[in-house]
Amino acid sequence: MAVNKSKVSAGFIVVGVLTVFFGTGLVFVGPIIIDDQVVKNTVIDPKNDLSYTMWKDLPVPFFMSVYFFHVLNPQEILKGEKPMVEQRGPYVYRKQCRKENITFHPNSTVSYREYRRYFFEPSMSVGNESDVVTIPNMLVLGAAVMLEDLPYAVRLLISTTFKTFNEGPFLTKTVGELMWGFDSKLVDFLNKYLPGMLPSTGKFGLFAEFNNSNTGLFTIHTGRDDIRKAHKVDSWNGLTELSYWRTPQCNMINGTAGQLWPPFMTKESTLPFYSPDACRSLELVYQRAGEMKGIPLYRYVAPKTMFANGTDYAPNEGFCPCRQSGLLNVSSCRHNSPVFISHPHFFNADPVLLDYVLGLNPTEEEHGLFIDIHPLTGVPLNVSIRLQLNLYMKRVSGITETGKISEVVMPMLWFEENGYIDGPVLTTFHTNLVILPAVMEYMQYIFIALGLVTTVVAILVYHKVKATGNEQGKGSHGFETQEKSLSYSEKDM
Repeated sequence: MAVNKSKVSAGFIVVGVLTVFFGTGLVFVGPIIIDDQVVKNTVIDPKNDLSYTMWKDLPVPFFMSVYFFHVLNPQEILKGEKPMVEQRGPYVYRKQCRKENITFHPNSTVSYREYRRYFFEPSMSVGNESDVVTIPNMLVLGAAVMLEDLPYAVRLLISTTFKTFNEGPFLTKTVGELMWGFDSKLVDFLNKYLPGMLPSTGKFGLFAEFNNSNTGLFTIHTGRDDIRKAHKVDSWNGLTELSYWRTPQCNMINGTAGQLWPPFMTKESTLPFYSPDACRSLELVYQRAGEMKGIPLYRYVAPKTMFANGTDYAPNEGFCPCRQSGLLNVSSCRHNSPVFISHPHFFNADPVLLDYVLGLNPTEEEHGLFIDIHPLTGVPLNVSIRLQLNLYMKRVSGITETGKISEVVMPMLWFEENGYIDGPVLTTFHTNLVILPAVMEYMQYIFIALGLVTTVVAILVYHKVKATGNEQGKGSHGFETQEKSLSYSEKDM
């Protein structure tokens, strides 16, 4: 049975045109399909194993690295000389987080408490928890500043109390004791006769209240009703605003809980989050685009205005009383102790702070905080939050432990909380949210190209078949005419 080539060519033309239409349709429908998949994978929903597990259990390694500022000249400081410090560390702890009491609400929000525990990692640390470090004694020098307005006689009594309990202006303890607590007769005395004065009722340690604790009751949006609200904080401990600060703007609880953000971010987007440890909302800004193991990312960093004082940046006036720019006064949420938060080594702070302390050397690479985020999904790929704990100390008359200390904001330690997606989580993330969308994007252009090639080739074949047919028809007609002429000639003869 002869094949009708013209009909076959016409069929291929139809197939080619349909393929072009299909590919063109994917150009418009593809992004919608991808966005729909992103929404399904970013809504907080127990039915979605990937996103829910990532939100609930943080299945990536997360670490806290602590660096102490060991005081080299404590006796000279008491005589009024500049403090000289030496950085010790890092002392690295693996951070384990788990969300408990998870409760979903009808208004598309979910409540939970996140508990955290820290485990020392000797192999990642420079030194051990048994290392001995000297730092300012917050119980003495911090209390001296807190109580400087009391009558002179009372200050003398306080100084006598310090001497009774052998508490001096500086502490020389092991890293483990400074981190998680040590026995102190003064602490026992204060907890017994002045309950509530100290943040902890047990041993006194700089991170004692962090370990085996939770960050409060968070209620956040799941994104089910509006994906733009996903992970944003609705309330914290039942509060929609804080009471620590002096202005409504500074008391606002903005952004997410600091782990995930809404999807579809742009370079104009910012990264707001509420930090219970900093007692305020913080906001990072876009710095640059980049890539991590083939995954596109946006890097967000802290603006210079984050810890600027009210003089340099008016919206921060509510966080005052302020000192130099680069310092956040957190005394209002830390039992009125004269504690300040800054970037490590006073990075991005007023340069005058570096003149008061010897041994600091700030650089953006080592001391700037950042979050690398996948803009399509709002999932952090690489996180490094770096903050420094400082104590404001000065000479207070009547409290002889302060000697002739010059007024100074003294760095005590800085820490970095860092983590990044890796291993099976990275592979799954890369496959579902990078490879598959890329395949879909390439497929639409492949369909268009294939359809165009098929159509063009089929049209050429169709015209060639038609042309060949016409030529054969003409040849056949000429042969018949020639035969008839010969026939007539024979009859005439």
